[in-house]
Amino acid sequence: MTEPLPAAFHMADVGGKSPSFRRALAMGRIHVGAHAFDHIKNGTLPKGDVLKIAEIAGITGAKATANLIPLCHPLPLDHVAVYIDLEQDTVSVAVYCVAAAYAKTGVEMEALAGVNGALLTLYDLTKPVEPALTIQDIRLLVKEGGKKGRWVCPEGVPERVAGIMPDTQDRPLEEVKAAIVTLSDRASSGEYEDKSGPKLRAALEFLGAEVLSADILPDDEDAIAARLSALADGGEVDLIITTGGTGLTPRDVAPEAIARICVKTAPGIGEALRAAGGRHLPTAWLSRSLAAVRAKTLIVALPGSPKAIDESMDVLKPFLRHAVRLAKGGKHNCNPRPDGHSGGAS
Repeated sequence: MTEPLPAAFHMADVGGKSPSFRRALAMGRIHVGAHAFDHIKNGTLPKGDVLKIAEIAGITGAKATANLIPLCHPLPLDHVAVYIDLEQDTVSVAVYCVAAAYAKTGVEMEALAGVNGALLTLYDLTKPVEPALTIQDIRLLVKEGGKKGRWVCPEGVPERVAGIMPDTQDRPLEEVKAAIVTLSDRASSGEYEDKSGPKLRAALEFLGAEVLSADILPDDEDAIAARLSALADGGEVDLIITTGGTGLTPRDVAPEAIARICVKTAPGIGEALRAAGGRHLPTAWLSRSLAAVRAKTLIVALPGSPKAIDESMDVLKPFLRHAVRLAKGGKHNCNPRPDGHSGGAS
C-alpha cells in the first residue's frame, strides 16, 4: 500500500462546522515620546495626519489577514472598526480593533492584524521625528462565539473601551424556565451515559435559561407523550427541549409523541435545523426534528448527538426567545435581532 504524501503544514479543516456569530477585540500600544506625541496630537507630522491614516490601515490590515498569515482562513468580515486613544500620561498611542463575522472560525487574528496594521502605520509616519519608538502590549482582549462562548483576557478590558464589546453575553433566554428530556432506550436503562442531556443543559444555561428538570426516558411513545404533557400542563415550564428519537428507526418516536399532544406546530424550526445540518452532513436531512406548542409551552425536538446539540443551539439562538414569547401569548410586535434579543420590549 502506498504511503500518503506527507504534509508539513495544513489549514484546519472547518468544513464540518456550522457558522456562527464571531467577534473579537484586540489592542496594542506604541510609545512615541513627548516630542512625537505633540506632533501626532496636533497633526503636524511631515507625512500628514497619522491618526486618520492609521485607522484606514488597521481596517485594511484586518481585511488582509489571510494573505499575511499562511494558515489563517479567509473570512468574509461583516464589520471592522479601529479606535485610537492618545495617552498623554505615558506619551503613547493605544490602538483597539474590533472585528466581526458570521463564520466557522474566530476573528481573533483579524482583530490582531488590524491592530498591527494601525501600529505599523503610526510607526512609519512618526519615525521621521522620533526614531526611538516601541510597539508593545499587543494582545487579544475579548473574543465571542463558537463553542467556548465569550473569553476575556485575565487582565481585563481597559475601562476606556469597555463599551465597545460590553458583556451582554447574548443571554436571550434570561427568565425562561426550561425542561430537558433525553430520549434513549440505552441511556434510560443505564447501558451508557447520557451525554446529550448535560450538553443541552449547559447550552441552555449559557443562554440564560433556568433548567427546572432533566429526564431520561426510553423510546416509548406513550411515556414520552405523558411526560411532555405533564411538563407543559404544569404551567411552570416555558420551553421543553427533547434530544434523541428524531431518526427513522422504529424506536424513534419523538415526533409522533409530540404530534399526539400538540395541535399548533412551527414547521420552520425543523426546516431551519435540517437546512443548517444538511450543509455539512447529508444525513442531517433524515432528521425529523420539529417544534410545536402545548399549553403556552414551546416544545422542540432535537437529534441526540452532542455535536448536533451544539449546531442546533446555534441555529435556534437568534429566534428562540421570540418563539417562546409568542408561544406564551406575547404579541408579534417586534422583530428578533440577530443577537437573540427582541427589538422591543418583551
